[in-house]
Amino acid sequence: MNILGIIPARFASTRFPGKPLVMLGDRPIIQRVYESAQNATKWVYVATDDSRIFDEVKRFGGNAVMTSSSHTSGTDRCAEALEIIEKETSVRFDLVINIQGDEPFIQPEQIIQLAALFEDPASQITTLVKRISNREDIFDPNKPKVVMDKNDFALIFSRSPVPYIRGLAKEDWPGEFTFYKHIGIYGYRTAVLREITKLPPSEIEMAESLEQLRWLSNGYRIKTAATIHESIGIDTPEDLTRAIGML
Repeated sequence: MNILGIIPARFASTRFPGKPLVMLGDRPIIQRVYESAQNATKWVYVATDDSRIFDEVKRFGGNAVMTSSSHTSGTDRCAEALEIIEKETSVRFDLVINIQGDEPFIQPEQIIQLAALFEDPASQITTLVKRISNREDIFDPNKPKVVMDKNDFALIFSRSPVPYIRGLAKEDWPGEFTFYKHIGIYGYRTAVLREITKLPPSEIEMAESLEQLRWLSNGYRIKTAATIHESIGIDTPEDLTRAIGML
């Protein structure tokens, strides 16, 4: 299968403008993400709406495409980039992996994990989850939780703790149920990617501000796999300070 890794990257950010270009050690964040992705798939592109990011990717020898500034999600940006890249390369891709541009510690095996989930013909979209070991994460609305069925397809995503453990004090919940948080990297069959970007927002999606709920609401199946790697995004200058300490 032809697998295309796309890294959506915006310069504008309320909490940390220009973060893809911020240096983390000897390389900008976007270069670290790109190089990790390169170790997982032959085809990797940065999709951006900013010439500064585009120029930096070209400077370090990477592939990049310019996309619209009107996109409200990385998924929409990936869909436009797919069309551009297929025209430029004359390659027809089977899968697209949407890789967060602000996660410099993404591991190549996580991308490979996502692609392997498509060996199940029922998989339309794939994503990663991680077992929650820190009790506070269960109740943190910034760390969406996910519940899967017996075949590892997602049943629900929520910023609230799911499931609710009836009859137990909240401090006892971790010992009663294995909670998982969502790791925001996605794989899509290319036909599915084209379809889901045409869907209108769903009511539950808008309530939770989680785009994957739009896909579930419309009957798409999201296959999950558990990763042992923590998701470490750079959303604020404080996050960058912590990341520097991890080098």
